Amino acid sequence: MKIINEMKLTFDARSVNEGFSRAAVAAFAALLDPTVEELSDLRTAVSEAVTNAIVHGYREQLGKIFLTAQITDRPGIRIRIRDRGVGIEDVEQARQPLFTTAAGERAGLGFAVMESFCDRMTVRSTPGVGTTVTLEKYIGGKPARPD
Repeated sequence: MKIINEMKLTFDARSVNEGFSRAAVAAFAALLDPTVEELSDLRTAVSEAVTNAIVHGYREQLGKIFLTAQITDRPGIRIRIRDRGVGIEDVEQARQPLFTTAAGERAGLGFAVMESFCDRMTVRSTPGVGTTVTLEKYIGGKPARPD
């Protein structure tokens, strides 16, 4: 898979930045001429990944979130959302629907939602080091061309 274009963002793990990250990725993905549904799926998956980093990765402390988006010749987009937070002890358990480390309103569906809206999702995590979620979405529009 060849990378056609790439963007990188670093932002504070604040809930107000979840919308910013979603909008930035959607604007970048627009280069592929996605359908409204494809764009909506992508925005939802990115929202879930960034929210997980904020709520679960950093919990009560402020950290940075690192987002990389790459347009590929598939055609599609690959997005990596990385934090340097607490990490996940058991990734397989965390990927189970309804599992959550946060009490209250959290439903424990973040990974299930990401997986349902993307064509591929991987999660890598090391306790005490952080977590990286990689999302891949194939876009049925025109292949991107480098200018």
